[in-house]
Amino acid sequence: MIKKAYLKKLLIRFVVITVVFLLVKLTIDHDEMRSVINKTAIFYYFSAFTLFMLTWEINDWLVRREKKSTVIASVTVSSSIKVLLVTLSIVLPVAAIIYYVGIFHIDGVCDLNFEKSWLRFRIDFLRAALLTTSLTIFNQFYRTTQEKKEIETSLQLLKKEMMTSKYNSLKNQISPHFLFNSLNTLTSLMYEDRDLASDFVSRLASCYRYILDNRESDLVSLEKELQFLDSFIFMMKVRHDGAIAIHTNIDSKPHKHVIPTLSIQMLVENALKHNYYSKEQPITIDIFTKEDSLIVQNNIRKRSDSQASTQLGLANIKKRYTFYTKKEVRIEDTGEQFKVSMPLLSSDLINEQKEVVPAETP
Repeated sequence: MIKKAYLKKLLIRFVVITVVFLLVKLTIDHDEMRSVINKTAIFYYFSAFTLFMLTWEINDWLVRREKKSTVIASVTVSSSIKVLLVTLSIVLPVAAIIYYVGIFHIDGVCDLNFEKSWLRFRIDFLRAALLTTSLTIFNQFYRTTQEKKEIETSLQLLKKEMMTSKYNSLKNQISPHFLFNSLNTLTSLMYEDRDLASDFVSRLASCYRYILDNRESDLVSLEKELQFLDSFIFMMKVRHDGAIAIHTNIDSKPHKHVIPTLSIQMLVENALKHNYYSKEQPITIDIFTKEDSLIVQNNIRKRSDSQASTQLGLANIKKRYTFYTKKEVRIEDTGEQFKVSMPLLSSDLINEQKEVVPAETP
């Protein structure tokens, strides 16, 4: 059964051939439509149709074969020239036969009664050679362009897969670290305040349920992230006992936006990791929205024993954003405040399925 895509391709090619024939015919004859419908015109139309379709199909087949025979599955300049020459070596003899038979053997049937038959043959053959060569070059240029787009798309998907792999690795590092510190806090609470310990366990379970449910998702709704953040903030406040103050002020509609999963937690953990804080000198972390951005900022009081930052978390967030938007993650360090502004993405991105579908050549 013939595929719809192939039928569509044939239809497009039929239209192209007809338009080209009419343009050439009217340009040569200069008498508009009067010479279009006659035996001579019909002969030249069907000969042109045969040569164009033959050129297209042979060129397509040679390009596919050349791609399969190369290790990199890509047609190079030398192989393109080879395909061009092979295509013409097949098509031009066919053109010569068609016009020779038409002009010298069935000239009466096709009404091709020319006074200078050999001159007409040379003109027709050279015109056919020029048009088929132009068509072959155009077809190969089109295929090369499409191939370039496919390669670029494949590279983007490969980069995303690599980035996702790094992201999963980072999450795997965060989760055990987060769990270890939380269990240490829970151990102390069990002896000091059983009710608070029970609430802490409930929040810890909620956090890990969120992490497990979204472990395969690169994006999550801002609404879910804030629900997780509520439990996370509670645990941080209990764990650090008045040494941190985290404030949230979200004006945007959370269900209409998405952000990279665990990105807020990464930024909060980053602030706590690189700054000194205590009950006397607490660290303040503000999480709020402004226009189309989510901002996480904190006052700076760098640890004297703090190791040089690897910037892995920030780099991870910035690279993940590049797959979804041209808007940048902005980082500002004034010496007194550290601020990270992340673009709020449309919730439609969660449902998008990115597939690479090779385009058909018309």
